Amino acid sequence: MGARIIDGKQLGAAVRASLRERIARSGRSVRLDAILVGDDGAASIYAHNQARTCEEAGMQYQLHRLSSSSGYEEIAGRVLLMNTDESVAAMMLHLPLPKGVDTERVQSLIAPEKDVEGVNPANIGNVVYGRRSLVPCTALAVLEMIEHTGTTLRGARCVIVGASNIVGKPIAVLLMRAEATVISANRFTHELPKIAREADIVVAAAGVPALVTPEWIKPGAVVIDVGINRVVGKDGKQVTVGDVHPDVATVAGWMSPVPGGVGPMTVAMLLRNVAEAALR
Repeated sequence: MGARIIDGKQLGAAVRASLRERIARSGRSVRLDAILVGDDGAASIYAHNQARTCEEAGMQYQLHRLSSSSGYEEIAGRVLLMNTDESVAAMMLHLPLPKGVDTERVQSLIAPEKDVEGVNPANIGNVVYGRRSLVPCTALAVLEMIEHTGTTLRGARCVIVGASNIVGKPIAVLLMRAEATVISANRFTHELPKIAREADIVVAAAGVPALVTPEWIKPGAVVIDVGINRVVGKDGKQVTVGDVHPDVATVAGWMSPVPGGVGPMTVAMLLRNVAEAALR
């Protein structure tokens, strides 16, 4: 029997419906303010889609556009201005920023209580210390998807392949806070397939197409694929694939697809953070 699919689109739609009800009950207006610098095509499309998903969740969306010639001072100034604007409760910064502008330096300026992507180092630190904070959206998405399977996290063996600051590390911390036993690994970890094969939960976030193969997985394990990789398909066209080989579905008990898994749930968790920031 093949793995059961963790449908991120379906779960995300349920989250948006729940948020719409929560916002309606509150009787308050909830808005996401986003900064977009330049005219990057992918970022513009994302901003357009974000406006639509905000509307589906009963939220407003306001896009603040800056020219592609904007430097650090102008972008930082806009962030600081929005920090002090009482009408702004939830904000984010679209990427990429213009060449030469330090992205992490700008993100660190976002007020922690308004930082719905959880990219301010203060929020990352709050995750580690278990304090109430706005947690990075992808990490929240992974946790929600694991919990959806009904897997008991307390005492579970979890292997996280990849340790980026806003994905791998926060995921590991959230799982540790749930009293799971966590191993943080990377693609260079010695005997990684053997280590992964002992895990009840494997989260692949290394950015390497089809890195995780069936031999890595314990029968019945939960496998969450965070990878988003663009590769050339058999027909010569670009396709999106994850870090997990499709054949893993023959071994795993649960598995998230790419696309349609962590991606839609990450968007849903962003909206949840917006509601948290606005209604807090």
